[in-house]
Amino acid sequence: MEYLKAFIVGGIICVIGQILIDRTKLMSGRILVMFVILGCILGGLGIYEYIADFGGAGATVPLTGFGYNLSKGVIKEIDQNGFLGIFTGGLKASAGGISAALLFAFLASLVFEPKEK
Repeated sequence: MEYLKAFIVGGIICVIGQILIDRTKLMSGRILVMFVILGCILGGLGIYEYIADFGGAGATVPLTGFGYNLSKGVIKEIDQNGFLGIFTGGLKASAGGISAALLFAFLASLVFEPKEK
């Protein structure tokens, strides 16, 4: 049942992204940024926590989950360190994911050769 919930939540997020790509003139990068910002806003309001509890990895793996992770880290650091937590919380909370993305991108660049269009 957990896999089904993750599939449904992740699928809904992807369907929203695909609708935005098909029906608007927004570039993909702007849609991705919108998803991160939406995750931050919903995380800051406490709404995304319910989505993440229900959908598990289907909600935390997409970019909205990254925004939620940023907001969660900022809120935690503000509680512990005050105003300085605004600047450090998001980076502390997402450092592992950012480091993994950089590492795997580097490894992929060693394996594959870019092709010019």
